[in-house]
Amino acid sequence: MSETKLSDTDTADHRPNLRRDVSTSAIIAGFIAVAVSYAGPLLVTLEAARAGGLSPELTASWVWAISVGSGVMSLMFSWFTRQPIMVAWSIPGAALLVTSLGPYVEADRFSDVIGAFIVCGIASAVLGITGLVGKLIAATPKPITAAVLAGVLFPFAIKVAQAVVENWLVAGGLIIGYLIGRRWNPRYAVFVAMAVGGLLAVISGATNPLAVEVALTVPVWVTPTFSLEAILEIAVPLFIVTAAGQNAPGLIVMHNSGYQSNDKLLLGSAGVASAIFAPFGSHALNFAAVTAAIATSAESHPDKRRRYIAGMSCGVFYIVGGFLATFIVSLFSAIPPGMITALAGVALLSPLQNSLYDTMHEGKHHKSVIEAALITLAVTISGITAFGIVSAFWGLIAGIVSYAILRPRPPKPAPAAEI
Repeated sequence: MSETKLSDTDTADHRPNLRRDVSTSAIIAGFIAVAVSYAGPLLVTLEAARAGGLSPELTASWVWAISVGSGVMSLMFSWFTRQPIMVAWSIPGAALLVTSLGPYVEADRFSDVIGAFIVCGIASAVLGITGLVGKLIAATPKPITAAVLAGVLFPFAIKVAQAVVENWLVAGGLIIGYLIGRRWNPRYAVFVAMAVGGLLAVISGATNPLAVEVALTVPVWVTPTFSLEAILEIAVPLFIVTAAGQNAPGLIVMHNSGYQSNDKLLLGSAGVASAIFAPFGSHALNFAAVTAAIATSAESHPDKRRRYIAGMSCGVFYIVGGFLATFIVSLFSAIPPGMITALAGVALLSPLQNSLYDTMHEGKHHKSVIEAALITLAVTISGITAFGIVSAFWGLIAGIVSYAILRPRPPKPAPAAEI
């Protein structure tokens, strides 16, 4: 269940060798991670673009920017660190833009939005370089951080049952394929599930492959302008929810999977990348959490030193997807929603199991940490978004505060006997 951390010395002894380290399961893990990103988080971005009234060209450029930006960073980070580093775009950040983007587009001030994106990227880089997020995660007991991850992943598992009810043939067949794959070859269980679900979707007529549109996406440069109004309304809340709701859980995934990453370098670089891709529409790039859990799991590869291939694979698929943004959008519009929901759920079962195990084992901490971890889990699953900040952040805070109150103070040392 719980795995030993992979130190810098361990990775140094395992020098990258693509011919030796490449595995089908790791490549599939990278593909599944991208598929899950496009099936869920991308839809939030597309809804923000639709609600804001962006043109098809600017919408496609936005998808290109977050895809290529995520892909380049995932590919580079995974290769240089030999760890499955996953970079993606801010989901709560896109959700914030659903309501805040429209007035600027209507007033022909989209360039102010781009300027706010750049400010957010620079602020994220500064926060990353200081290492504040990494220090917080390192100082937090593992059961609490594991509970945050479990709370983030749990909704995906819960939705599988409803997906089967709504589309019993495709989603149900996908589940059966997954179970058969787990029985005979666990490493390829998700691939078997995806193949069975896709085949049933075509046979049943639930999807029409001929309706998919193939087109090459060309990014659009928007020269940024800067306004205090956009910085306060967009950059500041975007910065907060990205740091609290995305980068913190992303670091938790890496730590709980046994990887000791240089959070200052990685988070700082992700912030710089956000600023670089912002003129093409990227709102914020950050550590991935949900998709990272797919790449860092044992299903990616039993040897954690070879799972960096999943991160590189994810990067390549993101880059390809960026240039085929129009194709990707039409493709996932054609796939039955129940199939995507079920696929995401089964792909995340293993990391969910590991995080729940770590949640219920106190390790070197006082047993009261289990109760604090359960509080963390409950708050995170609740899905609250107080002050525009997602529940993962509030779950982490609730767990830390609860443990500080519940944990007994160590007894004072007895006074030395007088001679």
